[in-house]
Amino acid sequence: MQAVTHETRPIGGQKPGTSGLRKKTKVFMTPHYVENFIQSTFDAIGGASGKTFVIGGDGRYFNEEAIQVILRMAAANGAERCIVGMGGLLSTPAASNLIRVRGADGGLILSASHNPGGIDEDFGIKYNTANGGPAPESVTQAIFERTQSLTEYHIVETQDLDLGTIGHRTLGGMSVEVVHPVADYAALMSFLFDFDAIRQLFASGFTMSFDAMHAITGPYAHEILEAQLGAPAGTVVNGTPSPDFGGGHPDPNPVWAHELMNRMMGQDAPDFGAASDGDGDRNMIVGRGIYVTPSDSLAVLAANAHLAPGYADGLMGVARSMPTSRAADRVAEKLGIPAFETPTGWKFFGNLLDDGQATLCGEESAGTGSDHVREKDGLWAVLLWLNILAVRGQSVADILHDHWATYGRNYYSRHDYEGVNAGAAEAMIDDLRGRLDSLPGTEFGPLRVIEADDFSYTDPVDGSVAAHQGIRIVLSQGARIVMRLSGTGTVGATLRVYLEKVEEDPTKFDRDPQEALSDVIDAAEAIAGIRAATGRDAPDVRT
Repeated sequence: MQAVTHETRPIGGQKPGTSGLRKKTKVFMTPHYVENFIQSTFDAIGGASGKTFVIGGDGRYFNEEAIQVILRMAAANGAERCIVGMGGLLSTPAASNLIRVRGADGGLILSASHNPGGIDEDFGIKYNTANGGPAPESVTQAIFERTQSLTEYHIVETQDLDLGTIGHRTLGGMSVEVVHPVADYAALMSFLFDFDAIRQLFASGFTMSFDAMHAITGPYAHEILEAQLGAPAGTVVNGTPSPDFGGGHPDPNPVWAHELMNRMMGQDAPDFGAASDGDGDRNMIVGRGIYVTPSDSLAVLAANAHLAPGYADGLMGVARSMPTSRAADRVAEKLGIPAFETPTGWKFFGNLLDDGQATLCGEESAGTGSDHVREKDGLWAVLLWLNILAVRGQSVADILHDHWATYGRNYYSRHDYEGVNAGAAEAMIDDLRGRLDSLPGTEFGPLRVIEADDFSYTDPVDGSVAAHQGIRIVLSQGARIVMRLSGTGTVGATLRVYLEKVEEDPTKFDRDPQEALSDVIDAAEAIAGIRAATGRDAPDVRT
């Protein structure tokens, strides 16, 4: 066993996005691809010598093979220790927690989040820093720059390490500790939430269905919900991680989690339903006969977080990504705490959390979390909902209606146009950007444009600026349109159109969101010409 140096040359396109580097699995499987990116990452952070890293992934295809490469490279680059989830498995929030509790220098998380898995689907690697959160733009930019000049990488040539049993190993002078992927995370959840109250809730006959979508959260949900909280066996479905997520799309929304939705809208629906995604950082919440939008979920959690022991002292502030509805802002105003609006990407919450300015954070894309880790956390959101349900003794529908009666309802929907021609989509956004100054005062049906801009964010902690983060168009009647191109896919471009309108009349709280937003949808088409630019008569996905 010895460390060797291999000559290489730069590989194009290794630019990490908001959640690391994502490509098709077969791209990662090409010669030197993983090695180049990992060496560039080590070089960009000042080397791996003497450092400790947490390593794990969501179990998708190529997860185990890539982890073996990373371990051998860490050893060759002088790392002191690597902490790895048994079987190479760690949910993204569990990895964040492990980085923090073990005082690691950083972590490498292998996932493409909610994207499909398999040899013909998607794979990803991202670097998280010592605070447990995704690398900031300064680090991802340094990684990308290094990929463009890399000429060699270092690796130990040896057989694969046994990751199937808990314990300590040695690899080329580096310590490798294989840990149970759930234990530390479950301990943190038991500290934040009133497990006794939730146990009593299940003991009372409360029923639940949790769809793990054949993804990483399955083992966590089996252990916490069923083994520790007493939910009946069978509460967790699709709970065994699969390299291709059972051939499905592990994105917890009404389209891809349709089996859960059908059950929750049926006559014999459980009291509560939830789902999580590929790497365990997203969530979907459903009550009997009612779907909770991620934006509403964030607002309800913010209004009720004090009912859980971990948040009994109240919140320092609430932060949301710019496209997320402004429902949480209304809660923050009543609570007398700050509300922050950040660009899309969980890394933008990191400074606010580290500086104690925010406690809860959320994104419209089904991501919610708090200062307990530095990632969004799907199962955490489910447990907080359970804690609230246990204390309040109401149904999900009753809690939602009480919330809207207090704060009003922010009707909200996201329209995704997937895999569209990138050039045409970018041209549409560029054209719209050039017309923003002329939009205020113009009318589209019953709605009038109040203001329009291209969102730019100045971090209140370090002063860094993130420009061109999406088009915002604010209209009358509490309406808003946001448009941005997403960086989470691997083919073409995805145009996301976010639509919002405030309703204050309680007699109109139960409308279909698409109907309630029809004026806003028409205005978005009239303003941007979406059909012409995308070649689509309708969005591919509505959530």
